[in-house]
Amino acid sequence: MRVVLQRVSRASVSVGETVVGSIGRGLLILVGVAEGDTEADSRRLAQKCAELRIFPDEVGRFNLSLLDSGGEALVVSQFTLLADTRRGRRPSFAAAAAPEAAEPLVETFISAMRDAGVRVETGQFGAKMAVELLNEGPVTIILDSDELERPLRGNRP
Repeated sequence: MRVVLQRVSRASVSVGETVVGSIGRGLLILVGVAEGDTEADSRRLAQKCAELRIFPDEVGRFNLSLLDSGGEALVVSQFTLLADTRRGRRPSFAAAAAPEAAEPLVETFISAMRDAGVRVETGQFGAKMAVELLNEGPVTIILDSDELERPLRGNRP
């Protein structure tokens, strides 16, 4: 599972001419589900997103999480995050989970964010969407579920 977080002043997602989700200050979270991802991966990444300290405190340091800052989240599914561009000029999406496997895991992610206490708006799974955002900072962070369990280089046990 891959997640791209963008700290925003505001963000919205539309399907056609209809806005289906919008937030003020918080995080735009793009979620890509890979083949083999699990509910545990989804819950763990949602918790990490809610608790990641990427909002400024009173002196401007990254000390506050989405929960601490009272921010909102706009969660949008995006299978293209799993693009493999190592060969040729056309990306392969073979690593992305099939829609019937991915949609429940995106829903698990959304539920886990809400269970953590975050106000969540969403896009529409499988739809062609237009996303608008005002990136704050700009701050953009990529999280992969398989990297959450690996130790950082240079860290000792």
